[in-house]
Amino acid sequence: MSKVAVIFWSGTGNTETMAESVRDGAKAAGADVTLVQVDDFKVADMANFDGFIFGCPAMGDEVLEEDSFEPFFAEAEGKIKDIPVGLFGSYGWGGGAWMESWCDRTKEAGAKLIGNVIAENSPDEEAVANCEQLGKDVVAAL
Repeated sequence: MSKVAVIFWSGTGNTETMAESVRDGAKAAGADVTLVQVDDFKVADMANFDGFIFGCPAMGDEVLEEDSFEPFFAEAEGKIKDIPVGLFGSYGWGGGAWMESWCDRTKEAGAKLIGNVIAENSPDEEAVANCEQLGKDVVAAL
């Protein structure tokens, strides 16, 4: 059975809701899924997983959350070459430039970027369904 980690940061609960939907999709596709907040996960633990789905909302000037998530992801970039990865997050303003930049970084790190999902503020039914599909798609790529 494939092992997938859904690693996220959420300030208001929107990205956490998305993370739960991603987890549900990955489980439905047959993976052993670990859902964990970024502060409770160490980069060293990445060796125990076959794929990753990262979630972080847009912060400030459309960047990843800077105190916990950005330092984690900067270190994790060195561990995702040739690994299936999905990205998701919510935003409250702007048009999603943080996700475009994050996708570019992920590809530059050599990951197999499977897809991404963004939601404006609280995820609606479509965003929830897209998150579930993202979980399934990452598992299918393993």
